[in-house]
Amino acid sequence: MKHALAAALAALGLFATPARAQVFGQFVPADPLPVNGHMFGGYLHASESVVGLLAQLRMSFYPNMDFGFHGGLTRVDLAGSDKTTLRVGTDLKVQVARVDQGLPVDIAIGGALSLENGDDFNVLSLGPSIIASRPLNAGGTALVPYGSVGLFYSSLDIGTRDATDVAFPIRLGAEFRVASEFRIIGELQLLLEDEFNDDIGFVTGVNLPF
Repeated sequence: MKHALAAALAALGLFATPARAQVFGQFVPADPLPVNGHMFGGYLHASESVVGLLAQLRMSFYPNMDFGFHGGLTRVDLAGSDKTTLRVGTDLKVQVARVDQGLPVDIAIGGALSLENGDDFNVLSLGPSIIASRPLNAGGTALVPYGSVGLFYSSLDIGTRDATDVAFPIRLGAEFRVASEFRIIGELQLLLEDEFNDDIGFVTGVNLPF
């Protein structure tokens, strides 16, 4: 009986449609906004069982530090049943090393908190991350490749199911700074050891400093 139960749980973990437990994405390189700077971002998320739109308002009041507020709607496929969920979250990022100090990359550390809520659907996630990026200047524009690794704890309540999860999301992306007020981003998300999410996701969007 115990072996049969273990096999059933393993099959559920392999084949059940994931449930979006991660903080939503990186979206920006390691370098922060300037003091009193602001930025609006708009992003499209897509993976095997998720399509969503997310907006971000980011700002900075202190040197080498910025923070953002996130919100949006997502359409989630849960084992053939579609749900619309509301995503809200916040994050803080502090730059601890810079290229102009002789290092090969900019480095920042950060933390994030998020909540995703829908009908009989509630996911709370939080955890730290480390971000690295390097601007590549070319003809007055800049391509800024970036990557981040996080350690996120998630608490999930869907219907009658309560569970927790620890995941190690990796985000690999680039911000193309077409102009100082217009930046295009693309981001690949790899969700390692994540029980509830699709293994691979993609984000595209724009960052608009103002």
